[in-house]
This record gives sequence, C-alpha cells and structure tokens, in this order.
Amino acid sequence: MPRHSPSSLRPASCADARRERGLSLIELVVAIMIISVSLAGVLMVFSNSVRKSADPMVRKQAVAIAEAMLNEVLAQPFTYCDPQDTANEAATAPTNTAACTGGAAGSQDKGGGALGPQPSTEGRFNATNPFDNVADYAGYATSGVIYGMDDGSNRIVALDGYSVSVSITRAGATFSLAADAALRVDVQVTGKGETITLTGYRFRYAPNSIG
Repeated sequence: MPRHSPSSLRPASCADARRERGLSLIELVVAIMIISVSLAGVLMVFSNSVRKSADPMVRKQAVAIAEAMLNEVLAQPFTYCDPQDTANEAATAPTNTAACTGGAAGSQDKGGGALGPQPSTEGRFNATNPFDNVADYAGYATSGVIYGMDDGSNRIVALDGYSVSVSITRAGATFSLAADAALRVDVQVTGKGETITLTGYRFRYAPNSIG
C-alpha cells in the first residue's frame, strides 16, 4: 500500500485557506468602484475628443467654398490698368501702371496704396461695374451666408452659417520681382466650428490682356 508522508496529511494552513476563499464582498465592491472610476475617465476623454474633432462633412463644405472663391479670384485678369480703362484699348498698350488713366494711382496697384475695387464703385455682383481684376476682391467678405458665383441674389441656403473673406497682398518681393508683379490671395472660410484658409498666387504674366 502507498505510504503518505506526514506532511501530506497536514491540515491546510490559514494562508492556504485565505487563498482558496476568493474575494470578500468588500474587496469586490472596491474593485468595481476602481474599475468604474477608470472607465468613466476614459469615456470622458473619448467624448471630449469626439466632440472637438472636425466633422468631415463640415470640413469638406468649408474647403469647397474656399476653393470656389479662390478659383474665381485667380481666374480674373491681372493687368496694369483696370480692364475698363480706355488705356487698355489704346493703340500702344501700357507698359507700366503709369500709363493708366490717372497714372499709377488709377491703376490696379493704386500706386502702392491699399488694394481693393478699382474704381471703388465696382462690386462682385454689380451688373454694370463688376469685379474684373484680381485685386478688386481685396477685402471682399460675407457674414454667415454664401452666394453663387454670378448672382448676388442666389444665396445658397444649404451653406448658411459659413462666412468667407478674401485678403490680397503684393507678393512680388517673395519671388525677387517688383512688389506689384505678383499677388498673394488668401481665402478664409469660417463657420460651424471650422476655419479653413487657402492661399494662391497670381503673377502678372499678361499685363495687357483683359480677356
């Protein structure tokens, strides 16, 4: 018959009994509380991240508005004189802004002054005197509304809440050119918790072309 050693017949110690007993009710409650607090903290961080993250649709709409506005501006002529200036129709095309009606001050560069509509009566949707040169858009802005490209009464209701602004600065020096030989165009769109800025450059490669 097999013989058992005295140690194998010894009753279980108190430590062994505690190990086999498992968790007490108090220990279980404390563990649940710790896990709950930790989980709540993780969920709070996750919730804040989701709430502050950009809505993909909102961002796409803002980018589309900015792209459309930037393309509209850059598609305009960039000439020495305003396209409506009779100097552009002269037999001898102007070779610098001084040849414009009113001299350099009457040119699109306004003699180095603040850029903007030239003449000042021009407007984006003015049927008789519309923007017709890149620099005319300097300072253009809307507040909470977006309009179609060719009609100021064509408010795009689906884009209500967005605003767009255009900033234009002389940028020729950046490219070792005359200051007024290049323009930097910044279009900013804001709204619905999103801000998008797109930048483009326009060089005066056809200073006498108005088409």
